[in-house]
Amino acid sequence: MTQTETDIHPIAPEKRAAILAALADIEREHDVRVVFACESGSRGWGFSSPDSDYDARFIYVHRAEWYLTVNERTRPGAPQRDVIELPIDGELDVSGWDLRKALRLLSKCNPTLSEWLRSPIVYLEDGKIVGGLRELAQSHYSRLAAWHHYHSMAKTTFRSHLSGDRIRTKKYLYVLRPILACLWIEKSEQPPPMAFETLLDQLLPHGPVREAIDALLVVKRTSGEIADGPRVPAISDFIEMQLERMGRDAVHLPVREADEEPLDTFFRQAIGFSAR
Repeated sequence: MTQTETDIHPIAPEKRAAILAALADIEREHDVRVVFACESGSRGWGFSSPDSDYDARFIYVHRAEWYLTVNERTRPGAPQRDVIELPIDGELDVSGWDLRKALRLLSKCNPTLSEWLRSPIVYLEDGKIVGGLRELAQSHYSRLAAWHHYHSMAKTTFRSHLSGDRIRTKKYLYVLRPILACLWIEKSEQPPPMAFETLLDQLLPHGPVREAIDALLVVKRTSGEIADGPRVPAISDFIEMQLERMGRDAVHLPVREADEEPLDTFFRQAIGFSAR
């Protein structure tokens, strides 16, 4: 990781150690193996504030026997769950998905999971399993599904948070990022990058909107999470123009049909199941 990337994606050594310790505790307590863990949220996107949480997300697998019980259960008397979440502790927000759940979401081109696999901040990974997951994410990627996901995200956040005279800095970025992701999807067959700076450099390399966003990033990276400021006309006008266009013009993108057989084969291999 270059010095510039280190500045954009700051992970304090003691926080990294705390996240790895939390993952080790999860493995012991739940009898699972964490095969992948990364940073999501603003630190993964590259515009965290000094007081931003550490949003650690992970994928884990149980022993093969856990998936092959007649009565699904996590422990005696408890229903089987496919999510592990720790209570938020200070700045640490740690949660993860069982591999089977992750593959189900991947089959539907879930952009959140796809982002995890492209995060610039990886805490740990099983190279073989995660390499297979990345290949499946690519082969099951649907531009149409991803576009609708990001468009919905942008619309929802815009309507909820960008109507007043003063706007929280982070909310501007939480609308801009999915809008830029939609623009990327319209132009490229590859999934949009997770890093916000890469989206900017490719889609808004210069001009008044880029200058306004760069200034906003400086504020976001040096202010608290709840910092707000006056409406920025260049950014608000750009957002409103793009949302109006996206809502008016039908998007013409290819539809990809999911093939579940590779997912089933990968899952069985990952948990060490072999049919006799």
